[in-house]
Amino acid sequence: MRWPSVGGLGRSYTVSVAAVDVSAGPVIELRNVSLSFDEKHVLSDISFQLARGETLFLLGVTGSGKSILLKLILGLIKPDSGQILIENQDIVPLPETQLLAFRKRMGIVFQEGALFDSLSVYENVSYRLYEEGERDETKIEERVREVLRFVEMEDAIDKMPSELSGGMRRRVSIARAIITQPSIMLYDSPTAGLDPVTAHTITVLVAKLRDTRHVTSIVVTHRLQDAAVLTNFTYSAERDGLMPLGTDGRPGGTPRPVTRFVVLRDGRIYFAGSERELARTEDGYLRKFLA
Repeated sequence: MRWPSVGGLGRSYTVSVAAVDVSAGPVIELRNVSLSFDEKHVLSDISFQLARGETLFLLGVTGSGKSILLKLILGLIKPDSGQILIENQDIVPLPETQLLAFRKRMGIVFQEGALFDSLSVYENVSYRLYEEGERDETKIEERVREVLRFVEMEDAIDKMPSELSGGMRRRVSIARAIITQPSIMLYDSPTAGLDPVTAHTITVLVAKLRDTRHVTSIVVTHRLQDAAVLTNFTYSAERDGLMPLGTDGRPGGTPRPVTRFVVLRDGRIYFAGSERELARTEDGYLRKFLA
C-alpha cells in the first residue's frame, strides 16, 4: 500500500479539526483520560476530540489500549482521572441509569460480530428495540427490515447466526448497531479475520453510514488499507459503492471526509495527525508499524 511530517512524537495530542457542524462543538471529547489496572498504567493522559461526521482511526499494537478506550467512551468502565464528554456532557460522574441514555446514541460493532447464537437474525437485530421498551411488532419489523436492507441482508432475516458466513455476521452486527439510529459509531476491528473482498464490503458499509447519515466514527483497525480507502473514497448512492476523490477532494461536489489518525503506544498517544502526515513520517517506530 502506498501512503500519500509528523509534528512531534511521544506526548499527548488533541485531535482538533475543522469539521461538519463545528459550531455545535465536539460530539466526542476526551480530556486527559488515564486508567490503571492493578497499578499498571493502561492509558495515560489521552486527549482528543471529534466533531459531527468525522472519523478517527485508532491504531496500535495489541495491548496498547484501543479496545479499552472504546469501553471508556461507552461508559462501561470509568477512568481514574480525566473527562469523557459526549455531546458536551461529561459522562464520567454519571450513574448507570443516566449512562443508558448516552449509549442509545452510540452503536458498536465488535470484532467477531458478537451475535447471540441462539437468536435468529431478526431477533438479534430487534433485541435492542425490545430492550428499550418498544412493543409495537409492526414498527419493530419495519425497522429491522429497513436496517437489514441497508446492509443488504434482508433475505437472511430468518436465518440463525450459524448459517451465516463471517462477513454476513459482521453485516448483521452493523444492522443491530444502527437499529436505534445512533449519531456515534464505534468499530472494534470490524474487518479483522475477513478475506479482502468481504473486508471491502464492510468498509463500504462504514463509508455508507458516514456519508449518508453523517455519523461520528471511531474505528479501531489493524488494516491500514481500510483506513486509506475510507480517507480517499466517498460513498456514492448513485453507484451504490465507493467513488475516488479527485485532487480537490470533491467528486461531484462532495466534500472530502474529515479523517484523523491516532497511534497508541504503551497507553499513550504517540502520533496524531492526517493520513498524509502519517505516510510521510520518518519516525522509526511508525515506519516499522506501517510496514
